[in-house]
Amino acid sequence: MTISLHNLHPNPGATKTKKRLGRGRGSGTGKTSGKGVKGQKARPGHHGARFAFEGGQMPMPRRIPKRGFTNNNRVEIFPINVATLEDLFEAGEKVELETLRAKGLIPKRIEHIKILGEGELTKKLSVRVHATSAMAKEKIEKAGGTIELISTVTAAPAA
Repeated sequence: MTISLHNLHPNPGATKTKKRLGRGRGSGTGKTSGKGVKGQKARPGHHGARFAFEGGQMPMPRRIPKRGFTNNNRVEIFPINVATLEDLFEAGEKVELETLRAKGLIPKRIEHIKILGEGELTKKLSVRVHATSAMAKEKIEKAGGTIELISTVTAAPAA
């Protein structure tokens, strides 16, 4: 038997007929159409309550006190350990924002980096970052590497 448009049909059990609501008592979903009796959910329109609605009771987000604030001028510094540098960089390579981003270590939005001292470093690296911990500085210099700190530009105070 060849397949053509007039004899195409879905596999058995693949389709389900839609429940026809409000089509008389004999259908099983007549009269109230499966919505029960009265109440908010039986009414037409959007019966889903808004976010955090608790039936008129003071909602949780309004009951809980608000504290603190978000500093819009905060400078986000991304930490990287010397153990990571040991794994991903060859001896003599430069470690800076662009090379770290190229190796997929830092996200695009990160602009400031701090090297931390966890792990060991045996390779001589030229590091150019915004900050280092004392331990990281000691380990990089001990391995024969150099550290150059980039001056961070702080946001000007609002006038």
